[in-house]
Amino acid sequence: MTAAALVVTGLAALVHVYVFVLESLLWTGPRAARVFGLDAATARTTAPLAFNQGFYNLFLALEIAAGTVVIATGHRAVGATLVLVGALSMVGAGLVLVLSDRTKARAALVQLVPALLGSLLLIAALTTD
Repeated sequence: MTAAALVVTGLAALVHVYVFVLESLLWTGPRAARVFGLDAATARTTAPLAFNQGFYNLFLALEIAAGTVVIATGHRAVGATLVLVGALSMVGAGLVLVLSDRTKARAALVQLVPALLGSLLLIAALTTD
């Protein structure tokens, strides 16, 4: 079950790496405009905010990646803690997104569902092994 949890949280991490790329590297381009519904003026104005926010997404993904590596090296408790901190932070961020703007429900679900499922799987694995 641990392997399944790490695959699912890994998928959540990949979503957040993609969002990092959009927010921090491609914010003023056409792809980010399509994904986030931006016009060029808004993208230029909000670019510094998006750049910073993108790095938050990257750091959450890196917590999961680091935790996965630590688990693979045999340090299960420390690795699981890293994975859960990253994944449950993603869940929290998704909840904040949907609670602050109901029109962002789809984006919030993409952000939080894999992280939540992976977290639940990892918690189950930790309590049954």
